[in-house]
Amino acid sequence: MSTPAERYAAAQRRSRARAGPVGRFRAGLGFELDDFQVEAIQAVADGKGVLVAAPTGAGKTIVGEFAVALALETGRKAFYTTPIKALSNQKYHDLVALHGAENVGLLTGDSSVNGEAPVVVMTTEVLRNMMYAGSHTLRGLGYVVMDEVHYLADRFRGAVWEEVIIHLPESVQVVSLSATVSNAEEFGDWLREVRGNTDVIVSEVRPVPLWQHMMVGKELLDLFVTDGGGQLVADPTGPRSDTRINPELRERIHASRRSDQPWRREDHGGPRGRRGKPRGRDRGRVEEGRPARGSLPGGGASRSEVIERLDREGLLPAITFIFSRAGCTAAVQQLLGRGTRLVPEDEGRRIRRTVEERVGASVADADLGVLGYHEFVEGLSRGFAAHHAGMLPLFREIVEELFTAGRIRAVFATETLALGINMPARTVVLERLVKFNGEEHAPVTPAEYTQLTGRAGRRGIDVEGHAVVLCRRGVDPAEVAGLASTRTYPLRSSFRPTYNMAVNLVAQFGRDRAHELLQSSFAQFQADRAVVGLATEVRRNEEALSGYAESMHCDLGDFREYSRLRRELTDAEKAAGRARNASRRAEVALSLEELRPGEVVSLPAGRRRGMAVVLAAPTKPGRAPEPTVLTADGQMRRLTVSDLTEPVEPVAELAIPRHFNPRNTKSRKDLAATLRAKVPFEPPPNRRPERVRDGAARHTGSGTDREQEEAQARIGELRERLRAHPCHDCPDREDHARWAARWWRLRRETDDLSRRVGTRTNTVARTFDRICALLEELGYLSDGGTVVTETGQRLRRIYTEKDLVAAQCLAQGTWRRLDAPELAAAVSILVHEPRGEEISAPKLPTGEVTEAYHEMLAIWSQLTEREADHRLPLAGELDAGIAWMVHRWASGRGLEEVLRDSELTAGDFVRRAKQVVDLLGQITQAADGPVADTASRAAQAMLRGVVAADRLD
Repeated sequence: MSTPAERYAAAQRRSRARAGPVGRFRAGLGFELDDFQVEAIQAVADGKGVLVAAPTGAGKTIVGEFAVALALETGRKAFYTTPIKALSNQKYHDLVALHGAENVGLLTGDSSVNGEAPVVVMTTEVLRNMMYAGSHTLRGLGYVVMDEVHYLADRFRGAVWEEVIIHLPESVQVVSLSATVSNAEEFGDWLREVRGNTDVIVSEVRPVPLWQHMMVGKELLDLFVTDGGGQLVADPTGPRSDTRINPELRERIHASRRSDQPWRREDHGGPRGRRGKPRGRDRGRVEEGRPARGSLPGGGASRSEVIERLDREGLLPAITFIFSRAGCTAAVQQLLGRGTRLVPEDEGRRIRRTVEERVGASVADADLGVLGYHEFVEGLSRGFAAHHAGMLPLFREIVEELFTAGRIRAVFATETLALGINMPARTVVLERLVKFNGEEHAPVTPAEYTQLTGRAGRRGIDVEGHAVVLCRRGVDPAEVAGLASTRTYPLRSSFRPTYNMAVNLVAQFGRDRAHELLQSSFAQFQADRAVVGLATEVRRNEEALSGYAESMHCDLGDFREYSRLRRELTDAEKAAGRARNASRRAEVALSLEELRPGEVVSLPAGRRRGMAVVLAAPTKPGRAPEPTVLTADGQMRRLTVSDLTEPVEPVAELAIPRHFNPRNTKSRKDLAATLRAKVPFEPPPNRRPERVRDGAARHTGSGTDREQEEAQARIGELRERLRAHPCHDCPDREDHARWAARWWRLRRETDDLSRRVGTRTNTVARTFDRICALLEELGYLSDGGTVVTETGQRLRRIYTEKDLVAAQCLAQGTWRRLDAPELAAAVSILVHEPRGEEISAPKLPTGEVTEAYHEMLAIWSQLTEREADHRLPLAGELDAGIAWMVHRWASGRGLEEVLRDSELTAGDFVRRAKQVVDLLGQITQAADGPVADTASRAAQAMLRGVVAADRLD
């Protein structure tokens, strides 16, 4: 039992705690904090930086909110940075509700609200740009909260986070909030190195337990059970050692796949399936009887049936991740077609009024039809909606607000919703475990699965969350279990110097200091750590090489030299074979180049064997010829070099009808019938010419008679030297040779490792040096790359991905002749990135824009050549795919006219238009005289209607 003195001392400590900033902050919350939150808040109060890594929904942002409160209490400024504008808007509203509109500002690419407030929410790029510009807004800055700091792994935008962390003044405390990553300590070590005293606080515990399920047909089954008694597990850190995959789940999947019922597609394109058991009653049991009429064995329930099932079992609200914009839109259509209603009619009418008020004040009535407004509001009034990047930003914000407020019950979303927006649900449904990652369709990673399912379970509302994976063909429970069991993933830097970064660093810090700053990047930190492991491996390999050398020792002579001769002979023979093959391919390529429409060729073998008539012979510069042919069976093919082993020569000519349509089946069949009738198939003679035609030799630059003779002479010389070597007659020659082969193989590996060690050391700084060398060539830097020129000062203000192309356009006067709509169209060429392959020539609005486009292409082409010479990453290609639309919009045309005959959605157009506005603003600051004025007018012309609809003014 404590003494009175001890009790008094404890009371005093509690009183001091309540009186301090931490105590006052906790007292105003109205709920108890978790241990990791208390630890992080106390570290901030003690003047330290913190890295807080915790699962989605664990409450990391409370630490950032404490930093904001502490800034206001101590009279300093706080910046709250986020990776995306939607999250900035959401955080702005949250902080306004806490501290009042007079104390909170917002700065994003197209919104500026109370920017000099003591607390400002902004995208991370805005803070980076402010630092490079030396903005006076930075004065008095005490705290920077970097929400979703793991975004620095993003290959497109991640470098911005590192730039900010490196360049912030030492006096600023950085509060970094991250998803759970497996190398949090490594990231924390780097933060300590560049920011000083930093605490790393990691929590892997979800505040709301997450149940993992699979839906087989319409049956909802738990993924995991324990070894004893079948009791189900809801372990927030993943399955324990005593858990296993539910055996009844496997049985049910196998049973459904043995069914002989045919597959079908659901209402408007989705899968249908069988109903499931309610969760919580007879868990894990299999329903008896045959599947319901129209269900899909093994394919999963339809979207409407999944939602209805979750609604009956009390598992709404739910987010269904579909990974397809069209799929999200189709899901809403399917529920509308089925007459689904998830909210009472009275609430539906209130929702409709809310939406009409929001939209009516921002969007013209004439634009509502093209925006799909009527279907959008009908779905919302019934309690469900889509959410994807192709929607109008205003529409997405309305969905977020209604869902967060609990007024709608189901959202069908792409994975962009998982990027930080605070939109939790009781249940998360994953339709597929494959998604398009920007380059290919790839399996969902454990990190992505954790990020997506992390939305399930609302803290303070739900006692548990639910993750549901729909069972489809090819989905195995073990695959789902692996994704669910992996809770962390490593954070890898994507940092690389850019042209804009280079001129800003040289201008602010000088060349030498810029080197030091770049060497302190997380990218270099990770590379240097990797070098330690590589160097250790090199040392081990050198020891092994000594042992191999001893084993291949020969008393008759130097077996290493003999082995080298054998390798040279093998390499020479392979090179000669490759040269012969290259010569043959060159012959084939030349024969394809010479084909013309109407010529008939005989294809000798393989799956293309038979006669074929040439329809078109497109040859693009720098690409192998691939003529389009029609075979005798009516199939259109691309004929490639790899399809042939010998050159082809025309054997006849066939007149192609003037109005022949290759896309019309009847036209193809008629022409194929004519081909079969007039030119019967005769296999070409099996010839293998020894000489390469002059044209082919010129085409490849290799494979000539002289080169082949020289190669054969070299091979003969090596064979003679090999036979003359003393080790050639050694009785243990082949045994020695086996050890020699191992030695050479390990020698190559070790030399490669040594090269990697050399290239990883100072990699970032070397890239920076190459960038500076190119910038000096182009006149942006002078005096050995140490001084920023007047032209370089313009580049400092341009932050687009194609910054140097834009700066060159300004320097060469490419845009001087353009009016405001034309300049907007030209600038769109620098920001547009098509979602798919462009198959037609761009539609350009005026002759002036066409001329500017070709000048821009020339500038881009010259830059890529210089970048290749300096071993730098090449600038992305220019794309004029939206130039016509942007010109029409900047000219005052309506949205329907702008989007007519285009596959671009309204949301995509608005997003691109905002990027154009942002870049026009940069050009206004960077350009001189008329171009700056034109850019300002162009930005104002663009910023109207739906493009300005979601701005906070």
